[in-house]
Formats: sequence, C-alpha cells, structure tokens
Amino acid sequence: MKFKVFTSFVRILFLGVFFLLLFFADKLKIKIEYTGFPLSDNWYIRLTKLAFWFLVSVEILRVFYYSIIKSKMQGLVANIVTIVVPLAITLILLEVIFMYVPQSHEGILSKASQIWWEKYWHPVNELGYRDKKIMDETGKIKVLVIGDSFAAGHGLKNVNERFSDILQAKLGTKRYSVYNLGVSGADTRDEAKRLEEFPVKPDIIILQYFPNDIEKAGRENGLSLSGAEPYVDLHGPFSMLVKRFYLPNFVYWQLPHTGFSTFEKFVQSAYTDTTVLNAHLRDLSRLTLYKEANKAEMYTVFIPFLFQLDKSAAYTKPVESFLKSKRVNVITLNNMIAKVPEKDRIVGKNDGHASSVINSLIADNLFEAMKPNLKQH
Repeated sequence: MKFKVFTSFVRILFLGVFFLLLFFADKLKIKIEYTGFPLSDNWYIRLTKLAFWFLVSVEILRVFYYSIIKSKMQGLVANIVTIVVPLAITLILLEVIFMYVPQSHEGILSKASQIWWEKYWHPVNELGYRDKKIMDETGKIKVLVIGDSFAAGHGLKNVNERFSDILQAKLGTKRYSVYNLGVSGADTRDEAKRLEEFPVKPDIIILQYFPNDIEKAGRENGLSLSGAEPYVDLHGPFSMLVKRFYLPNFVYWQLPHTGFSTFEKFVQSAYTDTTVLNAHLRDLSRLTLYKEANKAEMYTVFIPFLFQLDKSAAYTKPVESFLKSKRVNVITLNNMIAKVPEKDRIVGKNDGHASSVINSLIADNLFEAMKPNLKQH
C-alpha cells in the first residue's frame, strides 16, 4: 500500500509540470496561440485541461483509498483528509463544468465570454466578418451593413437574430444580397476604411451608429476616457485564482464591480466640443462621399445607450442633422425602444448589447424606411 501511495505522489509531481505548462505558460515565457486568440477560448486546450483534472482526481482518490480507507487509518489526520478530499474533488468537478459554460460579456473580459465567442461566433468568412461567404451575385441588389459590435450581433447566439439577417429575410434572397461588415470595437473611421476596401460595391449602405463612435476623434483631440481596469480590485493569490481558473472567474464576474467603461462624461464632452465633433463629421463624410461615388442609397440607424435614451438622442442630434444634409435616411428608435421593458432590451446581465427583440425592431423599421424605394429597384 505504501508503494502505491508513493507512486501516486510521483505521478502527481509529474502532473505538476503539466499544470505549469497549462496554467502558467506565460510565466514560463511560452506563447500558446490559435485561431481566434485571444477572443475565443480554444476547445482543444480546454479538452487538455479536462484530461489533466481527470488524472489529478484519479491520483487524489487513489492516495485517499490506499492511505485512509484501505489502511483503516483513524484519528485527526484521517478526519481532515476525509473532509478535504471530497471538497477538492467537488471543486475540480465544478472547475471542469465551468470550462464549458458560455456567457456573453461587453468584451472578452471573462473566461465565460471567451467560451461564448468560441462556441457562437460563426460563420466567419474569408475577410474575418461574422457573415456568409462573399460570392459573385451579378444582377442582385447589394446591401452592405456597416457598424460595430451591435451590427456584428455581439451576444446573439444565432446570426439569424441580427437585424441584417432579419432584413435579408424580409427583402428575400432572389433580388437582394445583404452583407454584414460589423466588427466589435469599430469606430466611424475604421468603418469607412472597411467599406471602401470591401470587394462588393453597394447599391444600398446601412450604417449602424452608436454614441461611442466618436471615441477615436475625441481621444485624438485631447479627451481622455477614464475607468477602472478589469481585476484591479484583486490582489495576491486571489488575483491569480480569478484570472487563471474558470470557476472563480465565473463567480467573480457575477458580482458587482466598478464600471470598467465610463463613457457618459466623455461622450457628453465629445459631442459638445466643436473641434472633436467636426473631426468626427469629417470621418462620417468619407462614408457619404463613398455613397455618392457609388450612387448608392444610404440609411443610418441610430442605436442609443439602451438605458439612457434621452441623453443619447441629445448627444447625437448634430450627427443626425449632418447626415440628413447629405441626403442620408436617418432612422431613430428611441420612442419604440422606450416601450420595451429594460430587461428585454439587452442580451444578458453582463452584456448590454441589443437583444433579439431590439434587433427585430431595427429590422422592421429599416424595412419600412426602405419600402418606398424598393419598387424602383
């Protein structure tokens, strides 16, 4: 029995080497990269971790069986081990379970959000957009949807719930082809560049606008965006546990924390500062010039801060006026969103992106706005 316990400890020591490689590769200056890194959490790496935890559990139970149960050990040590081992196995089991629990987040702050991204962020086409393949569709009317994470459908498990895909269903696939160029974190300047470089030339452009689209112009003209960094409230061993292991990470992100993205003061200053606003309007003019060069119709749908509808409308009023002056069809949703219960506006408690309900509302309003021009096509 002693020999079997000894061999188990030896195997546990060898497993310790794999533990360092799997959980502390960065400390060993080993870089593990894969498709989708760092947005997604690789399924194969999690499978390797699952195998690791299974082997650790086997050795722990083996030591427990031969040192306590088989030997019929009694006393304080035996009692402590009898309590600690089931607790350790339970924690390992929970760690394994939460390696496969997805939960969307504002970004990729949590491990659960990385799992969500790996599981649901598809299809991805040859240009990296969460969209269908780009095809030669001569004779069809091309609709290009440009925007940020709201256009890309962040938090929506199925792309069919996005407003672009709902709009495609309403328009039909015989005469119309809708492409989604949404990218998380995109701003107006980036959107203009991607639109100009996209191989398909549009007949219709749909710009999804969100109040933080002015952020780059604000930063470049001296405005600063303050906010706490993720995990800044953790120190020592707790920081290590939360950052590297799934169970404590999941629990951490269910608890309230200081707001990581405080846009309100920044956005208010940006839209009222003429230098910043004019720089932003110049970025927008690239989109309107592209529209004119391609003789395309253009629609802009304004998605507000979903819990600050009135403030959003006040912020973006100058942008609405500018786009209208450039013969862009402007669609605002504030009054309709106000009728939707707050809990139904977003995809989840940790993700403030638009829900399928809001996406459906956007598609309906876009389709109604486009109706007068559909016969011309």
